[in-house]
Amino acid sequence: MPDHISTSPPDDASEAAARIDRRRLRSARTRQAIIEAYVSLVRETSKMPTATRIAERAGCSVRSVFERFNDLHALRVAATDYAFAEASAQAARLEPVGDRWARLKTHVQLRGMICERWLPMWRNLIAYPGDSGELRSRIVLIRRAVLERIELMYAQEFSVLSDVQRFRLLVVIESLIDFENWARMRTDHGLSFEEACAVWMQAIDRLLPPTPVS
Repeated sequence: MPDHISTSPPDDASEAAARIDRRRLRSARTRQAIIEAYVSLVRETSKMPTATRIAERAGCSVRSVFERFNDLHALRVAATDYAFAEASAQAARLEPVGDRWARLKTHVQLRGMICERWLPMWRNLIAYPGDSGELRSRIVLIRRAVLERIELMYAQEFSVLSDVQRFRLLVVIESLIDFENWARMRTDHGLSFEEACAVWMQAIDRLLPPTPVS
């Protein structure tokens, strides 16, 4: 009997495992390419893209699309989650620091950038939610995130308000910085990014109570 018995898997087993890992990696990359193709097409057209267009943009077959997503509805949900995760990561990098005007500038510029990038996806989401509880829950999640960001950025000012006053002010500011309001300023009124930000900053500044002296 040999003194040492190897516990390492045979070479063929190692190669088989490596092939499985490579296939999984390729599949994950294809899945991500499909999601990004869907997002880019919606941003270009503001319409629901077909499976054929998505496959062409992603550089794969239509069959590959439906191997990774049961239907286009499942792809919409995944694309919405992708967009929300990207916007949330962008927001998380900006802290509510500085004086009142610095926080106003940080908040509004971030919101403006999100509106610039994700307006078509938002329109697509709210225009065709259908009976999907998944999509409706995403709409609620996105709006809640906007409210939470408002509370975070203006915590000092909100601290002097009653619960009722705080809620009402939240509703007003959230309505003010809606996607469609941004679109009207940029498209209908022809404001530049900087001009649109200035409008929002001035309006929010007037709505907020005086910043308490620390």
